[in-house]
Amino acid sequence: MNSTPYKVDNTPIYNVSMEDGVLGKANNNGTIIIDENLSAAQMQGVIDHEKIHIDQMKRGDLDYDDKYVYWKGKKYLRSEMQEGNKKLPWEAEAYRNA
Repeated sequence: MNSTPYKVDNTPIYNVSMEDGVLGKANNNGTIIIDENLSAAQMQGVIDHEKIHIDQMKRGDLDYDDKYVYWKGKKYLRSEMQEGNKKLPWEAEAYRNA
């Protein structure tokens, strides 16, 4: 069968203790971690947001390492940005589409 009538999403999601102010994170390996203290309503919103980042990484628009975030060929120094800021281009897309 070449296509299915439904979308299959096998993104592994883990509930963990996270640092203050961080609700979730999309990892380079295709997993998502979310704060274990979120309510059910918050959890779905964070998962939806982080899945946008997973999609951005799959299509090659977003990547990161310890020092930089890479967005569509441009390098952003992590130490000089407020991560999660809605004005960052990868965040703007995630907030708009989640």
